[in-house]
Amino acid sequence: MSQHGGVDEGYGPVADAFARNFSEQGELGAAVTVFVGGRPVVDLWGGIADRRTGRPWQRDTVVPVMSCAKAVLTVCAHLLVQQGTLDLDAPLADHWPEFARHGKERITTRMVLAHTAGIPLAEQQLTFEEVTAWTPVIRALEEQRPLWEPGTAYEYHAHAFGFLVGEVIRRLTGLTPGAYFRTAVADELGLRTWIGLPEEELPGLARLAEGEGRPTLPDASSLPMRALTMNGVLPFPGLDDPHGYNAPALLTAELPGAGAVSSARGLATLFAAVATGVHGGPRLLSEETVTDAVRPQSGGASWSGLPDFGARYGAGFLLDSPFRRLLGPRSFANSGAGGQFAFGDDAFGVGFAYTANLMGGSGDQRVERLIGALRECLPG
Repeated sequence: MSQHGGVDEGYGPVADAFARNFSEQGELGAAVTVFVGGRPVVDLWGGIADRRTGRPWQRDTVVPVMSCAKAVLTVCAHLLVQQGTLDLDAPLADHWPEFARHGKERITTRMVLAHTAGIPLAEQQLTFEEVTAWTPVIRALEEQRPLWEPGTAYEYHAHAFGFLVGEVIRRLTGLTPGAYFRTAVADELGLRTWIGLPEEELPGLARLAEGEGRPTLPDASSLPMRALTMNGVLPFPGLDDPHGYNAPALLTAELPGAGAVSSARGLATLFAAVATGVHGGPRLLSEETVTDAVRPQSGGASWSGLPDFGARYGAGFLLDSPFRRLLGPRSFANSGAGGQFAFGDDAFGVGFAYTANLMGGSGDQRVERLIGALRECLPG
């Protein structure tokens, strides 16, 4: 593997861990970027972007990052809070009156961000064309009854998270969440991060590949899998299915809960902008806003009976927890299926992102190695 890019003095352990991921973990293609104090101190990439052709991974290669999309939505939601436009503890129906049906009248945006809203999916069967057309999903969520008393139990809202928060953003701004993110955040920061990939970016996209030893998934009829696949419409993993996560039809659509595409630098810059600001600019979210975002909200065993995997959630972000040890109580993160990961921490001034195209299996330690190496490099 040819490793490209570089690290600042003192961050050599991260470069060593990145190289070991290729030599010891079977890495295919990957990138890691770290900001500290608003500037990049690690920017590394290497390997193969497309196993079929041998096309190499480049500095700005983008790849599907799955549920790291939730970071994009969460930042947008907190930005609207900071601007005084959105109250996380007010009912969604204040902005979306049609939602106030069938026991959903008191569901708040905070409940959705914490995965406790009681509607982890719309149970109405839709087609792929309807799922990617936005409005049919919104109508199905309007008709959905909560599966439990909202706010009282946890279940990962895999795709419902994105459509629920995304529709609130659309009602408040007049823009779909992918468009709002580009307008409010990404264009100014020059981020190669999208919900709804432009077609002209498709030729340079890294292609996901299935790794060995992937964990056994729950039965397709189980609630977690129906939520993850939108009742079987989106195959998982099914990467090369016409509607899978290598498919242009999926990646160019707006699937705001799990359909983001980004470079490592794009995600790291986003998290650094939240934590510290970048390149001398102001913070995207204030210390007070981040304090609210990292206040623990949910976690543990799920309503449907999945065991406690150690994940703990704040208002939209994955927190430092047994599931993924970060830097401390000010760390805020999002993970993507197969190994994609990004986090920020305003106590340490860090923005971090790791992207890869090999979907990791059981025992995957790639990102843990990188975070552990970064921890060695930071003071305190």
